[in-house]
Amino acid sequence: MTEDVRDLAQDLHDHLEATAERPLPTAANRWLGEAEAAARDAVGEDVPRPVIGKRAGQVSDLLSNVEETGDEVADQHVAAARIVAEEIQHRL
Repeated sequence: MTEDVRDLAQDLHDHLEATAERPLPTAANRWLGEAEAAARDAVGEDVPRPVIGKRAGQVSDLLSNVEETGDEVADQHVAAARIVAEEIQHRL
């Protein structure tokens, strides 16, 4: 991956935002909503890199509460979000 962490933060948010459009159980939806809000806080040119890393860590923690959503598309976005969050943390 040659993307900047700011680009990765946007990718992270995009994956989580996409789950909001899916029909999900309440518990999964709650965790994903919290994760999406944390990811949103990491997006923007003016967000300091340490904040991006902190928010990515929070997203990882929140996503650890979601095993499966019952929706294949949402599960793919969650899996991708986990990978992106880990990559951000690795780079910072």
